[in-house]
Amino acid sequence: MVRFIAIITLAFGLAACQADESSPPPAPQVSSQSISDLRLAKPLFGAMARGSAQQPQSFGAYAKGCQAGAQQLPETGPTWQAMRLSRNRNWAQPETIGFIQDLSRFAATQPGWEGLYVGDLSQPRGGPMLTGHASHQTGLDADIWMLPPDRLDLSVQEREQISSISMRRNAGAYTNDSWTPQHMEILRAAGSDPRVARIFVFPGAKVAMCNAETGDRTWLNKIRPWWGHHYHFHVRLNCPEGAVGCTDQAPPPAGDGCADAQQWVNNILNPPPPDPNAPPPRPRAEITMATLPGQCLNVLNSQ
Repeated sequence: MVRFIAIITLAFGLAACQADESSPPPAPQVSSQSISDLRLAKPLFGAMARGSAQQPQSFGAYAKGCQAGAQQLPETGPTWQAMRLSRNRNWAQPETIGFIQDLSRFAATQPGWEGLYVGDLSQPRGGPMLTGHASHQTGLDADIWMLPPDRLDLSVQEREQISSISMRRNAGAYTNDSWTPQHMEILRAAGSDPRVARIFVFPGAKVAMCNAETGDRTWLNKIRPWWGHHYHFHVRLNCPEGAVGCTDQAPPPAGDGCADAQQWVNNILNPPPPDPNAPPPRPRAEITMATLPGQCLNVLNSQ
């Protein structure tokens, strides 16, 4: 027990380290014998201030994995700004960083958009987060704010205080007046990118894009309705080619998915009666080190 407390104390102490220090702090060493004691993975991965000194690699699944050799998205670029820097969640795999930079350059060509405000990517070594997302664990997920940037010189404090804007109306059944054709253009560009596996957005936005699209509809297949996602859209990339140990999500069903999105909207407007035989919801089980891919222990221990 003393050994357990000492390691956890060290792990949380590292969370206070600044990301701009000239040399990375030492990572807490977690021996394989400690797995049965250090059951919760959240505090260990949440304590990592920097990426691991390893080749870039995603391990496991989007909601049960980790990342080695993560890169940090620069806080400010020519066509983007990373938001909420205090969270230290602007780390990802090189493919994700490249995708964000490419999409932000496209966004900057749209009227009223100077680029993109980028929300959460992953923690420096991925893994389960202390708060918020269940996914974002392998460095292949990115949240893009719906707020069109009109300036890209926000201070660190401004990035903590500014908020995105909601695009939904009627609990997500429809888009509101803040939704613009430019939102659809940016989502079309993202959905047309071969690196992208899925994009999550609220149901009304998907239906609006289904109704507005008059040309090629193949990109709509990747746009999937999901709860929330009206202040931002969530991009999920495929595992990089040849990435051994990375688990892709099953591909979405064939077709444009518009009928499915319309059903979501119908259920919002006319909720089906509760199923009396449905089992009560079960709380999500906490992720332990023992249930993560074995490579994640090496990711934690890498300096």
